[in-house]
Amino acid sequence: MKIVFLNGNPDAGNKEFEKYLTGLTGELNKAGHTADTLTLRDMDIKYCTGCWGCWVKTPGRCVANDDSDEVCRRVINSGLTVFASPLNMGYVSPVLKKTMDKLIPLVHPYGSIFQGEVHHLKRYHAYPKLAVLLKKEDDTDDDDTVILQTLFDRLAINFHSKIVSFFYTGKPFTEAVDEINGI
Repeated sequence: MKIVFLNGNPDAGNKEFEKYLTGLTGELNKAGHTADTLTLRDMDIKYCTGCWGCWVKTPGRCVANDDSDEVCRRVINSGLTVFASPLNMGYVSPVLKKTMDKLIPLVHPYGSIFQGEVHHLKRYHAYPKLAVLLKKEDDTDDDDTVILQTLFDRLAINFHSKIVSFFYTGKPFTEAVDEINGI
């Protein structure tokens, strides 16, 4: 399976997180997957301004000339996209959040009712499954995990997908690989 990790670690000095990602992608590649990492802090990704240009002026592409087009292309062509980030004040890093916002061109501006709510229509025939890999803060508790899982489940609905794995760094690579192999 083609797997793309969106590495939202804003700090290259956070060696623990980087080491975990490198180890996990290495094990996934050994298991026969094609696992690549996009290091978001090294990419030129501008903030979404809500201009709707990606829906009207350049359908499916952000009008800001940045690296979000590559991110969208890699995400939509993957079988699994992993949102990876150390937690920052109980949520993902700003660089990952900014990138998540820039995935909006992957859906249409038009809506339909799904589970009693209005959600965007698909732009593409197939969307990748989604996973979440986070590094806990010292005070991360079970309530934080429930909130984060709920927020990512909502994101998955909007992207016509589902969260198939939600885990924290520290989970042994073999368990993470087995979980992904079971997808």
